[in-house]
Amino acid sequence: VKNNFAVTMQDTFIVGKINPDGKKFDSVSRIEAEGESLEMLMTLDVNTDVYPIKENEKHVVLLTSTLNKDGSAVGDYYTQGSRLCWENLCLPVRAGTSSLGCGTGLKTGRDSIADKFDYIMQGKIYRISEEGSGANVKAEIYVSFGGLLMLLKGNPSYVSEFDLDQRLFLCMRRL
Repeated sequence: VKNNFAVTMQDTFIVGKINPDGKKFDSVSRIEAEGESLEMLMTLDVNTDVYPIKENEKHVVLLTSTLNKDGSAVGDYYTQGSRLCWENLCLPVRAGTSSLGCGTGLKTGRDSIADKFDYIMQGKIYRISEEGSGANVKAEIYVSFGGLLMLLKGNPSYVSEFDLDQRLFLCMRRL
């Protein structure tokens, strides 16, 4: 859905499996989850030191091109001490990680989408493809969040607004 300048997709995902191919890294788990409303399948690497996750948990997941509620672009980011900043918006970064803070919600000091979420990553779409044919075609979107990966697979109409090389924010919170 386009909201002014923002491209967004939101759904509640139920975590099905964690590390289905075995655990590869101490601080990272790969989850497989299914969306309740949009019936999208998501495979996502999560920094579990920052955001612990369990099977059968429900998480609201928002993919958006901006963290600004008015839909305006956030611009390029820069670091300020232990904070990651875009123009007037700064978020805490957990020490020793590339993931933004988590806990009781991020407080940005500005009216931001981030205020309603506990785990946020910024990444870039590096591949968009389709699998299958006819009525069985599924879109696949691949995003890299600084080496943590996401694959989102499902109905092409739900992801048609996303573009190759587009910067995205993944925002999550536990239900």
